[in-house]
Amino acid sequence: MAELVDSMLDLMRRLPPIRTEENVNALINICPDYADDLLGSVDQPLQLKTDHATGHEYLACDYNRDGESYRSPWSNEYDPPLDDGTVPTPRLRKLEIMANEAFDTYREMYYEGGVSSVYLWDLEDGGFAGVVLFKKSMSPSSNQEPSGSWDSIHVFESAERGRQAHYKLTSTIMLQLTTRQASEEGGEKGAGGNGAQGNRKHKDIQFKRNGEVTLSGSMTRQLEQDWPIHDQASHITNTGRMIEEMEIKMRNSLQEVYFGKTRDIVYDLRSVDDLERARRQKELQKELVGFIKR
Repeated sequence: MAELVDSMLDLMRRLPPIRTEENVNALINICPDYADDLLGSVDQPLQLKTDHATGHEYLACDYNRDGESYRSPWSNEYDPPLDDGTVPTPRLRKLEIMANEAFDTYREMYYEGGVSSVYLWDLEDGGFAGVVLFKKSMSPSSNQEPSGSWDSIHVFESAERGRQAHYKLTSTIMLQLTTRQASEEGGEKGAGGNGAQGNRKHKDIQFKRNGEVTLSGSMTRQLEQDWPIHDQASHITNTGRMIEEMEIKMRNSLQEVYFGKTRDIVYDLRSVDDLERARRQKELQKELVGFIKR
């Protein structure tokens, strides 16, 4: 039955990223026996939930899910309540609390808003693994303003080797942007009547949505490094340094490569300026360069 799961994953890669949640739910309804396999293999936009015990917001994903319940990193409790839910060991829970506080500061420095969550769990070989989550959404206050969301999922594994630790980091960024363009419509209308009131004209301006552009997708990168460890808190410092470096690289790649390539394609398809004028400007530039060389 592994072929069936591979087929579903292959189908998900070909469907629009903006409808990932809807498509995953549709596949689960068709093949409910493979829900765990599908949810564990497909990255979805992070869900925002509220811890009823502390009032803190936290992020829900497959890494803090047990059945239909999600564990909060702040109270360590499941919502809906779950008596036998999986929780980290006391030693790892202490590290998880420290990590959530540290990455909450990181979130405020780089995102200036949004929500972050960190979840840790033990591995069978004696090491441990974790996931660091960030989400920030931009909600428009009107129909003409842009909207979007940024989801970062950083999954790492740590294996201690003496006074050093080997880390494997897999980072995924999901970006969704929607821009809307509004144009003014209307004309001058004359008011009936005599005198000044009859000669007065006014504009009846109405706004009409002229177009909408949606850009969405995901990017995944991997990194492996060795870092020295002095105590348990060293894991937070080491993973934080790796995540910071990875996010900066991926953000620059999004801006320079993906957005830059999109802009180049749009300009090749439809020029903003008059092409005839641009041609004359190029010819003038060539003539000036020729005069300078003389």
